[in-house]
Amino acid sequence: MTYGSSHKLLETYQLTKRFGGLTAVSDLDLTVKQGEISSLIGPNGAGKTTVFNVVTGIYRPDNGRIVFDGTDIAGKKPHKIVGKGIARTFQNIRLFPEMTCLENVMAGQHCRSSSGVWASIFRTSKQRREEKAIQALAEKLLQKVGLWHFKDELAKNIPYGRQRILEIARAMASHPKLLVLDEPSSGLNSKETEDLIDFLRQLLQEGLTLFIIEHDMKVVMGISDWITVMDEGKKIAEGRPEDIYYNPVVIEAYLGKDEDNSDRI
Repeated sequence: MTYGSSHKLLETYQLTKRFGGLTAVSDLDLTVKQGEISSLIGPNGAGKTTVFNVVTGIYRPDNGRIVFDGTDIAGKKPHKIVGKGIARTFQNIRLFPEMTCLENVMAGQHCRSSSGVWASIFRTSKQRREEKAIQALAEKLLQKVGLWHFKDELAKNIPYGRQRILEIARAMASHPKLLVLDEPSSGLNSKETEDLIDFLRQLLQEGLTLFIIEHDMKVVMGISDWITVMDEGKKIAEGRPEDIYYNPVVIEAYLGKDEDNSDRI
């Protein structure tokens, strides 16, 4: 854990999202500081993924503001938000299964390419130079995350834990300032989870900021600098891990949802 920067990289103000008569997120004020790992936790149905989907442009908020690095991004399209510097992964892995690992990471950079359709069709010198640079960065990222020996394998054929890392590598290819990770440890065994924790800490040391939804409390308490807790669409607590762990409001919210809360929320 870092406790480093005081710069607020991402902020939401009274963020609200409704689906018909259901209010999934209600008046949420939330802060993610640069250079830290911030986690968003809560029982199933608390509204966590809806928050991620609104922040990353999949849903449009019904009310409130989303300020990223000083710019209001509320309601912008997903590709515009990626261009601003936010990249994400999903709880259910969304790789291109019939493409190689190298091709998957290359695909993560195309939001930054500038050659255009005609240059791609006619393979202009500018397009070829850009494609070469995209491949070089993808190769570098695969080496960085320990997947170089899988570069020519189809994404669907590599181990599940490695697919998680590959999806993060693809997100990193867009040169983000903020990585938004939805349940990164989902489906991982104990060894893969430990490897993931080490990997996320490494990303932090390299200057990225992380915003995570996570159910595994060992992961949450082990890597988070700041935790926001939601229940039924509302923020019920926030603070450092040690504050959240013993917070009676948080404990009550979880005990009302699950019988066994020792490891997973």
